[in-house]
Amino acid sequence: MSRLAAGVWVSAYLARLQAEGIAVYVVARGDETAGAVLVKLATLDGRAKAFHRVVDLLTGARAWDTLAEGPEREVDESIAKQRRFDPDLWVIEVEDAKGRHLLDAEGLSD
Repeated sequence: MSRLAAGVWVSAYLARLQAEGIAVYVVARGDETAGAVLVKLATLDGRAKAFHRVVDLLTGARAWDTLAEGPEREVDESIAKQRRFDPDLWVIEVEDAKGRHLLDAEGLSD
């Protein structure tokens, strides 16, 4: 199966979250076709979690993994470091007190 362009995936992700009534924002636009995507989940209690995609080199399977977790300020610093390293990186911020991010939802995990 071919991989979706980053911009297309981001648009679908935003629409899915908005349909569920979950606040979501594009903090940084990356490369439309090949940019990596980082998702920050802010739980509105001063804490946050950042997710990035990892690939199993043996199987080619892709999954979302935690890049950083803790006080929101520290997670933001980690994201800023990633942006300095990769200017083509998309940064999406999800705000949900219940901790919903839908990254494991059918159709979004690929």
